[in-house]
Amino acid sequence: MRPVIALLSDFGTRDHYAGTMKGVMIGICPDVTFVDISHEITPHDVMEGALQLAASCRYFPSGTIFLAVVDPGVGSSRRGIAAEAGDYRFVAPDNGVLTAALRDVPPKRVVELTERRYARPTVSRTFEGRDRFAPAAAWLAKGIQLSALGRAVTTYHQLEIPQPDAGTQLAGVVLLIDRFGNLVTNVDRRTFEAFARGQAVALKVGGHPVAGVVATYSDIHAGEVCGLFGSSDHLELAVNGGSAAQALGVSRGARVEIARAHP
Repeated sequence: MRPVIALLSDFGTRDHYAGTMKGVMIGICPDVTFVDISHEITPHDVMEGALQLAASCRYFPSGTIFLAVVDPGVGSSRRGIAAEAGDYRFVAPDNGVLTAALRDVPPKRVVELTERRYARPTVSRTFEGRDRFAPAAAWLAKGIQLSALGRAVTTYHQLEIPQPDAGTQLAGVVLLIDRFGNLVTNVDRRTFEAFARGQAVALKVGGHPVAGVVATYSDIHAGEVCGLFGSSDHLELAVNGGSAAQALGVSRGARVEIARAHP
């Protein structure tokens, strides 16, 4: 099977950045297959990048290398790292963009990208994706061991991703707003079901009451707001044929409140 490198960045597609990284990698590993997870991460939004990477990576074939470059600290003293977790390897700046992916499957090993032979001869202070991270990913695809990229490290930067809080109510937050305006929360299905215990629930987001939890968008009328479990198996607030973010006027970080409905 040809090696697979999956890319995620905030570079967009208007400029040359994503394509240039691919050009560098093809020069090192000509038989690589590229998959673009997304290049439309909100600029500099490491949290969004971390969540999108975690939502997608487990669906890739064994051996995939993930190159995640959302890097507001480019050119600073922050490290570049590579990690091996489960059947996957990851290359990224050490700024927390790997937090959610490595939380699901803790890494077997993590190294700092210190071995210069696996970077371009000159490393730009503004485009390390091209000069440091892309070459490291390509050399992994070509067959080198992770340990060849640099010295082992025992810690790496992790973001504080909010977790749902269950008491008399189940409290969560909106973590992500997708391009359809769906409000993706931090409440996963297992936590929700353990709290609800099969009972109907009442939902609020940002103080706005929301209709109950349904199976899919067509279970509600056009324009109605509801809760449902999306493809990442987390509770989402959605509008049939519209944007929940616009309908409710809320943004990321909005509080989500879930209460058991009275008998």
